[in-house]
Amino acid sequence: MLSLETFRKYCLSKKGVTECFPFDDETLVFKVGSKMFALTNINKPILEINLKCEPFMSLDLRRDFASIIPGYHMNKKHWNTIILDGSISDDKILFLVDLSFDLVYTGLKKSEKEELE
Repeated sequence: MLSLETFRKYCLSKKGVTECFPFDDETLVFKVGSKMFALTNINKPILEINLKCEPFMSLDLRRDFASIIPGYHMNKKHWNTIILDGSISDDKILFLVDLSFDLVYTGLKKSEKEELE
């Protein structure tokens, strides 16, 4: 089962990613440029992560996995909450992290992308 530290290191290994606590001292946010692509509450006993996702894929994932639900406190069309209860493989979770990062990075302004190079 994916740990908080493994998730954190994986997110930070991506180009231009920073971490911060902009909302409170529990909600760890990962950004590429100025945009969020992942967040989690570091104090929950079972790790839950919010990731951005294509709307059509979000529906399929929610149908196929009971531990993927509409994004908590997020735009439910574009964000999923993934409950890391061991029912989804680490590889699948990291694939979804990659997807979220790619969606957000692709949407950055050209000037922001250039700053990250």
